[in-house]
Amino acid sequence: MASEGSTVIVPRSFRLLEELERGEKGIGDGTVSYGMDDADDVYMQSWTGTIIGPSNTVHEGRIYQLKLFCSLEYPEKPPSVKFQSRINMRCVNPETGVVEPSLFPMLADWQREYTMENILTQLKKEMSSPQNRKLTQPPELGNDEGRVDPKGLVLRCCIM
Repeated sequence: MASEGSTVIVPRSFRLLEELERGEKGIGDGTVSYGMDDADDVYMQSWTGTIIGPSNTVHEGRIYQLKLFCSLEYPEKPPSVKFQSRINMRCVNPETGVVEPSLFPMLADWQREYTMENILTQLKKEMSSPQNRKLTQPPELGNDEGRVDPKGLVLRCCIM
């Protein structure tokens, strides 16, 4: 029995299963969603997220795809977050799509209680912030269009 003032630490796998269940239920207003990228990933490291751009901004009507990677240290350490869709935001590297932790306070000041849903919701709020809401956006050419992957290859999207 836990004594007063003690905290129960939920194991990583249970925490990620809770997040998966929440993501699959589509909690919230439906403008932010997430789920596992690969159902066979036993470590539950690779996730995808979607943000529908907020109204009354240059992002309105756009659908942004993201990749989230939860290392084995998650939730003690934040996941890495990368936009697959091209976007112009102050906290996102324009060449790689990586959300720069030093420019995104939620990642810079990570707390174990934060979730992937919190990250996606906060990124959506950032889209509405005065410094991001009117930034000129790259043309919508498809996800990954011209995005450079970590191996230095240029990724292209082709719809047939």
